[in-house]
Amino acid sequence: MSGIAPRGRGTRDNRVMPWSTSELAALAGTTVNAIRHYHRVGLLDQPERRSNGYKSYGATHLLRLLQIRRLREIGVPLDRIEEVASSERPQEPLRAIDAELDIEIKRLKQMRADIGAILDGGFSAWLPVEFKDVADRLSSAEKAALLLSTRLYDDRALADMRQMLLDEAGRSDEAAQEFDALPPDAGEDVRGRLAQRFAPELALVFSRYPWLTDPSGHMSVPRGAAQAALAETMSTLYNPAQRDVMARAIELARAEGGANAQA
Repeated sequence: MSGIAPRGRGTRDNRVMPWSTSELAALAGTTVNAIRHYHRVGLLDQPERRSNGYKSYGATHLLRLLQIRRLREIGVPLDRIEEVASSERPQEPLRAIDAELDIEIKRLKQMRADIGAILDGGFSAWLPVEFKDVADRLSSAEKAALLLSTRLYDDRALADMRQMLLDEAGRSDEAAQEFDALPPDAGEDVRGRLAQRFAPELALVFSRYPWLTDPSGHMSVPRGAAQAALAETMSTLYNPAQRDVMARAIELARAEGGANAQA
């Protein structure tokens, strides 16, 4: 390796008192564990040992550690330190690292922007910031279902979901409140009435966003896995009566949509 910290085993330094591992760590501004790790990954050569078996580090080890630390300070990953350190003109690997750092900086800026929006809006930190305008109107079950949706669907589908929720903004829906409070043993008449109440709005949503009836083209995970996750989650979030109302409303909405298409 070129530079001020040449590598090579069997280093002999003309000093009376060699450095121990802890002394070397203190001089280099690092830790004993870091030195041991650099040995394991092959970045730092093993030193000679004294007659008592203790390691005996020399100036080449110190300079190598300072080199490693400097490269780490400018963002060079451990697995690319040797490539950068051993090159007389490390422009290419540094350009690649710079591009990676640029991506990371953008990611961190987005994280800070999201945290700022959450602090300003006071909504649940685990919800996507894109839904901040509607988050306060969602029930706990709806928030959880939305969280799952961010994993199952692509950005286009999520944008449509946000628009659906915005379209409902300002509505005072007694039926929705009744649905949220629906007991598991709700009677047939109540479930049928709620399904009839939700069906027309659901049919309108299906007509505006046809992919909802067949979301295969907007899924971020395999359809079978997505359906299983949705079924299990709905079973956890909603009681049997609520799930029955949803199933009936969807069936009625699809039938209404088919009748309108034929008319």
